[in-house]
Amino acid sequence: MIRPFAPGHRIPTDLLLKAYATGVFPMAESADDPEVFWVRPEARGIIPLKGFHVSKSLRKTVRQGQFDIRVDTDFPSVIDACAEERENRRSTWINGPIRDAYIELNRIGHAHSLEAWRDERLVGGLYGVTLGRAFFGESMFSKETDASKVCLVHLVERLRERNFTLLDTQFTTEHLKRFGAIDVPRRKYEILLAEALESTAKFYP
Repeated sequence: MIRPFAPGHRIPTDLLLKAYATGVFPMAESADDPEVFWVRPEARGIIPLKGFHVSKSLRKTVRQGQFDIRVDTDFPSVIDACAEERENRRSTWINGPIRDAYIELNRIGHAHSLEAWRDERLVGGLYGVTLGRAFFGESMFSKETDASKVCLVHLVERLRERNFTLLDTQFTTEHLKRFGAIDVPRRKYEILLAEALESTAKFYP
């Protein structure tokens, strides 16, 4: 923890982007906790874009086009869905100041959502921050089988096509390891980050 914000304090977007540029990101203890603390892990999770792994069954699901995949059509609903309580998680690190800050980042073009829709219902998605040639994945959710996974596949395809070099997952989980996620030491991550910030990739054509 570096320092918390006072209750109700908004996170300035310029400060948030500077934090990402130095390998730091915010979290909250819970949705009801108004304070934010800054995290700089000793080991950082990334998915090497060239080493991204997709199972045969998931490739089939993607090909079948079971979901209508959209980009940035309802960013607030994606972040709200990511913050919802789940059976295996009773609290979230997304509080009011974080929600507001990322919605503002989306408005100015530095945060994006990949969304899975079916019958005009949002059933899965993910969101993250773009800076330079890096995409910092924040969270994902799924209300139907494979919905968030399909979004991740489309995200990686988009990042590859647009010359991004770094997909940051913050931490690794068993779920992400199935896609090729690995932990890298902080020093190596900082080198990868510095290289990704040397030039800019466009999330949109």
